[in-house]
Amino acid sequence: MNMDDDSAEIELLEQNLSKTHQISQKMTTILNSFDTRLARLEKSILPLYNSTQILNRRASNIEKALMKIDEVASNQEGIAAEEALILRGPQPAEFDVYKDALQRLNASIAFKASDQDTFDTARLIETGAKKLAQLYTKLVAEGSSGTTPAPGVEIVRAPFPSQLRSTLQPIVAFLRTLPVPSTHPSHPAAAAILTTLKEAQRGYADMRGTWGKKCLEAHGKRVVDRADTMEPIATGKELGIWVQSVLSVAREEYDLLTEMSTLASPSQLASHFGNLLNPLALLMSSIITSLVAFSKRSLQKYGFLILSAYEALLELQPMWDEIAVLRGSPDNRKETNEYKDVLQVVRMVCIRMFPEALADIKLSTAERTGDTSTALLDASVEVVQFLNNMQEVLVGSGDILSVVGDGNWKMGEGVVVKKQAIVEVSAQTLLEHFIYDVVLTIINTVSLIARTQRRPPFDSFFLLNNIAYLRKNILEPRQDSLIDYLTKPTQDVLNSNFRTAKASYLDANFSPLMQSLSDDPKEKGKAATKEKFTRFYDLLEEVLERHRLAKILEDDAESREAIGNDVIKFLIPSLKAFTQKQKEKEFSKSKHLCGSRVNCLPLR
Repeated sequence: MNMDDDSAEIELLEQNLSKTHQISQKMTTILNSFDTRLARLEKSILPLYNSTQILNRRASNIEKALMKIDEVASNQEGIAAEEALILRGPQPAEFDVYKDALQRLNASIAFKASDQDTFDTARLIETGAKKLAQLYTKLVAEGSSGTTPAPGVEIVRAPFPSQLRSTLQPIVAFLRTLPVPSTHPSHPAAAAILTTLKEAQRGYADMRGTWGKKCLEAHGKRVVDRADTMEPIATGKELGIWVQSVLSVAREEYDLLTEMSTLASPSQLASHFGNLLNPLALLMSSIITSLVAFSKRSLQKYGFLILSAYEALLELQPMWDEIAVLRGSPDNRKETNEYKDVLQVVRMVCIRMFPEALADIKLSTAERTGDTSTALLDASVEVVQFLNNMQEVLVGSGDILSVVGDGNWKMGEGVVVKKQAIVEVSAQTLLEHFIYDVVLTIINTVSLIARTQRRPPFDSFFLLNNIAYLRKNILEPRQDSLIDYLTKPTQDVLNSNFRTAKASYLDANFSPLMQSLSDDPKEKGKAATKEKFTRFYDLLEEVLERHRLAKILEDDAESREAIGNDVIKFLIPSLKAFTQKQKEKEFSKSKHLCGSRVNCLPLR
């Protein structure tokens, strides 16, 4: 039973397997048919596929081209808008917009596809830089005009409104960022922008220099115009104050230039500061030269004006040196040292002062005022004034005397010899020596005039008046500073000549009175005694009359009283000795009468 069942299953399986094989054969036939059809289809589609790829590439290229066209059109529209903004120029309220536009253009230079695009953008950037430079120049011009300070007002800076300063600061800051060859060597607009910035900075220097000159000029001319009506030393000091204002303005202008300069390199600052300084330096030279020319008309009258100015200029020399350094090293520039040049001009005039002062004293012997004149010699008054003035300019005087050389001032009439001494002499010593020579020269001149041009006894009046005046006003100067330069020889020559002049005055005027009372063995008796008294009173009357005509120490009451006391001490003892020898009553009355007459002398 089991065997039959197995055989039946096996037979069934074989039948199924046969059917499966038949089906597989049919499927293989169908697949082979599909493969053949697919091969035929591929052959048919391949040309179409190839054509489609070509069309796709063309479509892609067309799309890219259209995108590029759109981009170019967009750029052209942007450039047109930027160009309109740039050409219009910066507006005060839209500076940031203008700055941003220039920055975009500047940044786009690196991404331009063609040289033409780069050139067009560079041209716009250059134009924008010029427009900004024009605005910069316009604002600087506004700040360098207007009402100047009144003459006589000391200034330390030329006016520049703070509001304009605030407006300029962002413009200057942006201008300094523009491309120039030193920072952007390959930028096509760098060279042109550098030229524009240089021109703007040169214009700034010219405008500020001219404005500074205009602010200072009126005061400088005022110093010159008032020179004839002011004290010479005061004028010289006023000039010094004005020169200090010039230097202060120059220093302040350098600081302003440093802040407002479109090119901040040290070489550019130095170069343009030199341009700015030139008008100020020329003005200073012109004013000082005018004052020198004015003073040279009468060096005797205006010499201390120039000497005072010279001292002030000496004190300001370090300030000028500091300013001169700011415009560059002298080795690297062609400009001359204007301050040194004008200082030398002033120095050469001052050098003439001291020899000519001594020469003028000696020339006073040529004055003809009458042989009975007892008035002060003009030279005596001038010497005292000269020494009093020297006290106020000792520094300048010492410096000039060191140039002249110890003793060379005695050459006179402006002739100066070169110093031959190797040992350097201090200013203190030079001043002491010069003052001694002045004192000795005036004393010798007064003595010579008294001997040769005055008739006795008026010569003694003249000599005493002048020597006493010199002694009092030199040993007791207007300022104590001169005392330090009055050496013992100087004091001794004044004191000894005063004693000599006083003795000469007493001898010439009162010795005849004493001689009239002297004992004479040949003249005895009452008649002779009366004759002596008569002669004495006649001579005394002559002395009184002479003193009424010829004044003694007219403007010095103290010294005149001292001389009066000396006269009494000189005369009264002899008169007393004479009257004591006379016992008669009438002569005692004469004694009192004589004393009262002596007291009538205009000396007390």
